Amino acid sequence: MPTTAANSKTAILFVCLGNICRSPLAEGVFRHVVEQAGKADKFHIESAATGSWHIGNPPDARMIETAINHGTDISAQRCRQISPDDFYNFDLIICMDHSNVRNVEAIKPNDASARIVMLMDHALGQDEEVPDPYYMEAADGFEQVYQMVFKASNALLAKLDGSAV
Repeated sequence: MPTTAANSKTAILFVCLGNICRSPLAEGVFRHVVEQAGKADKFHIESAATGSWHIGNPPDARMIETAINHGTDISAQRCRQISPDDFYNFDLIICMDHSNVRNVEAIKPNDASARIVMLMDHALGQDEEVPDPYYMEAADGFEQVYQMVFKASNALLAKLDGSAV
């Protein structure tokens, strides 16, 4: 569903390792930010994993709770794995870290036009990874990730609103 004259929606796929923490949060937060701005009709938003471990599962309960605490419900999302079709159906594939970028680039078909970028770099110009809170020792790791994703989502909308991907 890449943007065309007939389809004015920008299709965005957020990607992380398992699609249970960072990418479902990014999908939910960006969708919320877009809806709050009255721009929901301009975007198609999904998320996916590079790995297959959690296919069909909901996001991590700690991430669901963190999102709900900020007014975003991601509990209905289900994990799926990125597929070759995604490179034709999305304009922008936004990864959470360098490892995700490498994994996504490794399966990108040669003739696909989707751009692969990192969230913090593309949205804020910061060569910074969104850390995986699943493995973070800090008790507030999920909150830290929420704050990063929220800030990046607002910047991403500002960057994409009315402009090219």
